[in-house]
Amino acid sequence: MRGSSQFADVTAGVVYIHSSPAALCPHIEWTLASTLKSPAKLRWTTQPVAAGQLRTTIEWMGPVGTGGRLAQALRAWPVLRFEVTEDPSEGVDGERYCFVPGLGLWHGITSANGDLMVGELRLRAIVESARGRGSAAEIATEIDRALGTAWDDDLEPYRCGEGAEVTWLRRDVG
Repeated sequence: MRGSSQFADVTAGVVYIHSSPAALCPHIEWTLASTLKSPAKLRWTTQPVAAGQLRTTIEWMGPVGTGGRLAQALRAWPVLRFEVTEDPSEGVDGERYCFVPGLGLWHGITSANGDLMVGELRLRAIVESARGRGSAAEIATEIDRALGTAWDDDLEPYRCGEGAEVTWLRRDVG
């Protein structure tokens, strides 16, 4: 749960642009710089599993909630494949966002050790929706959706191989 001081608390995270057409790279840099209020000079490398696509990785620092703002800004380009993480901070869970063309944006809460967490109410809703139909397969499908399995399955080949250079972006808070 986010506290009322969310703009005073600093956290960090990573933006992984797994695949982007070259023509979008300057627009992505501008979007990241605008969202973080810090220059973004990214080093783009070829994406080995997608001919003609580029990738980059950016570590960032900023106020709690920056990960969500970055994901919202990047989803403007439906051809991108990306992930945004936000580390947990005092009293605030971490977050992970994944975007895949055709699947859209997925969001999950992460614990301090990086595990995805599915809340009690979500689990109860999954079980309740399957009650009466007796469908274990339906429960499994909904749990997979809650865990972002389809997004992980799609992104996994893009995560492998030689990585892009990491660039640090920092937004001053205060």
